[in-house]
Amino acid sequence: MNKEISFQDAIELYRDVYHQFEKIEGRPWGVEGAIIELVKQVGELAKYVMIVENYYFTDREKQPGYEANRKKIGNELADVIAQVIRIADHYQIDLVEAHIQAREEEIESLKHLTG
Repeated sequence: MNKEISFQDAIELYRDVYHQFEKIEGRPWGVEGAIIELVKQVGELAKYVMIVENYYFTDREKQPGYEANRKKIGNELADVIAQVIRIADHYQIDLVEAHIQAREEEIESLKHLTG
């Protein structure tokens, strides 16, 4: 797969995936399902980060389900983004535009703080 795709192309890629899941499941998820899945994925991300950063006992990685590495962290980050896409779609928010606008507002705020 080409790793040089735009943010918008990445969004479209996930939309294709979740529309296929909807066909299999027989109905679309509501925003509540996307929020629950987002929280679940953030929890998984936190678990893997805590394991990699040695917040759990030393041999925890040897336990089933607790193997952690950068790939697993990357997968969980991607799953978090996927649910954000579903939520944005539910509210008909252009995620690319929202991201750009939010960053521009932050830059403007930082100018006031840094003089």
